[in-house]
Amino acid sequence: MALEFTMRLASYNLQKCVGVDMRRHPARSMIVIRALRADIVVLQEADKRLPPRPAALPRDLIETKGFSAIDFGQPKGSLGWHGNAMLVRPSITVTKTYRLELPGLEPRGAICADLSTPMGPLRVVGVHLGLIRRYRLMQLTAIAHNLERLPKMPTVLAGDFNEWGPKHALDAVTPAYDFLDTAHSFPAPRPVAALDGFALSRDLRARAHGVLKRIPAPVASDHLPIWLDLAPQVAPAA
Repeated sequence: MALEFTMRLASYNLQKCVGVDMRRHPARSMIVIRALRADIVVLQEADKRLPPRPAALPRDLIETKGFSAIDFGQPKGSLGWHGNAMLVRPSITVTKTYRLELPGLEPRGAICADLSTPMGPLRVVGVHLGLIRRYRLMQLTAIAHNLERLPKMPTVLAGDFNEWGPKHALDAVTPAYDFLDTAHSFPAPRPVAALDGFALSRDLRARAHGVLKRIPAPVASDHLPIWLDLAPQVAPAA
């Protein structure tokens, strides 16, 4: 029997590389990212807050650690768009990128990348949704409608969904995707909420998923990073 190929995705809210000790320490954030052993890493709060929003995680540090940051046409000096960014290993090729404007009181956007991977074509959407549930649902609805207009492809939604309770409400507005029951990731020193998560299209499945709790993750950000071992959905036997 052939071995099944899996890929690891991760999502991490960097909090601009400022830890719970209030120190800005990009090298520490990169230690956490490398410890995930992921092929694709979706980041939130990857840029500093004030214009021109320079990268909180320097590009040269990223590149020396075996990743590259996908270009989403961000402003000069910024790593991401609306604070969202995506890192990939050399085995991943970017075929197309999209920026999705999202509704709400505060400026929000999502990033989307079509990738060629050793597992096959894969679309990854990076999100950081709003603090108010009504706007979170509007934002997810907008993402789902935008994805419906694109060519069909195995898809993962990943990021900080800011949803404190069970993700049933999020499932309801994204019927083509299933949210995983991810473990608590916030606040990092003593997690009580699963704000960070993944949702998969029906042609994908999770072999395993979890939260990285190893030092220095509990102090490097107010969020712990989450990871997912992804595999194609097994077709039912004829």
